[in-house]
Amino acid sequence: MSEVIFRGGTILTVGADHRVLAGDVATRDGLIVHVGGPYTPTGRDYDVLDCSGCVVMPGLVQSHVHLCQTLARGRADDLELLDWLRTIVWPYEAALDPAALGAGARLACAELLLGGTTAVLDMATVRHTDAVFEAAAVSGLRATIGKAMMDEPDPAIPAGLRETTQASLDEADRLHKKWHGALGGRLRAAYAPRFVLSCTDDLLREVGRLARERGVVVHTHASENRDELALVRRRFGKDNIAVLRDFGLTGRHVCIAHCIHLSDDEKAILAATGTHVLHCPSSNLKLASGICDVPALLDAGVSVSIGADGAPCNNNLDGFLELRLAALLHKPRHGSRALPAPQAVRLATLGGAAALGLADRIGSLEIGKRGDVIAVDVGGPHVAPTASPWSAIAYAARASDVRHVAVDGAVVVRDRTLLTLDVGKVVSEARAAADRIFAKL
Repeated sequence: MSEVIFRGGTILTVGADHRVLAGDVATRDGLIVHVGGPYTPTGRDYDVLDCSGCVVMPGLVQSHVHLCQTLARGRADDLELLDWLRTIVWPYEAALDPAALGAGARLACAELLLGGTTAVLDMATVRHTDAVFEAAAVSGLRATIGKAMMDEPDPAIPAGLRETTQASLDEADRLHKKWHGALGGRLRAAYAPRFVLSCTDDLLREVGRLARERGVVVHTHASENRDELALVRRRFGKDNIAVLRDFGLTGRHVCIAHCIHLSDDEKAILAATGTHVLHCPSSNLKLASGICDVPALLDAGVSVSIGADGAPCNNNLDGFLELRLAALLHKPRHGSRALPAPQAVRLATLGGAAALGLADRIGSLEIGKRGDVIAVDVGGPHVAPTASPWSAIAYAARASDVRHVAVDGAVVVRDRTLLTLDVGKVVSEARAAADRIFAKL
């Protein structure tokens, strides 16, 4: 439809002034053209979505996910990070073929869209990344995707994930040429060196150079686990963030997942360079990694956003669960006023947009931005009565409360039904693919 009208909701714009409005949000040809008050369509080509009893808001933006890992849901429980990677996740990723990877990625996209996440920053595995792009393309999800880069000759890395430095760079370049800016900019490519321990110095240095030259997002992990930190110090003689800085891997185009164990000097580097921290509360708890000190990072001027990470360490991709945890997790240490509801909602929307380099396009409901809009039903018994829409979204809402979703002004979920994929078929194919892959392990 040329025009899509989210009619009759309570509107959270998530702008600078935290405005709450009543009325309609309308998009035309993919762009937001109206926010608040009644809207009359300009022509006959329009679609009206009933948002009575709903909070209408920007779609959630998850800045750290692994769509490729979804078939391993429930297969890697109760492990710490390095054992989790070496015994389950890396062998699983090495066993993936394009068909299985596509099945898992479609399942992840369906879960994300049905739960109100409209945009993600994704780290795929080393090979077959086209299958992840294809899943995002057909589902309607907005996605920035990078192939995992792993050229360090570590015997703990399965043969199926090993690659040479040049092969890694060449494949990332091919994916960039094929997918970056596809579908009107809904799909983009990123560089994704997995973490410094899985990459050679040459690869890290070249990624730092190329990303700056091309203006491409860099997506990596750092300072997640104390054993990881010890190995980084043993190899480089310094801490993670200092290593990344020395390779040119800090800056406003760089997104670093976790950042739990940081020195004051590392926090200062992140703040001074504008590097983004991707907070994954469920994953950090489940892997016993620790708790990222988000209030301290925000106070220091560091950009922070939220992601679910992957299904094997979460075990779901529910952006509302991550939002709630992020809002609550830091209060015992920093006090009850830490991360109030409006600020937490902002991290889950505009904060994620900033990490992706898309804050001028998505993350808030403003005229001229892209039409990534969701309607969240707040009439359920676990939410009602709704005294504050900010409180309802941050502390009470669930992924299952999402009624409607539009991405780029195209309706992808209507009345809790995904329009772009057959969910029953997606689940069936994912189960069959998981059984086939794990039968080989």
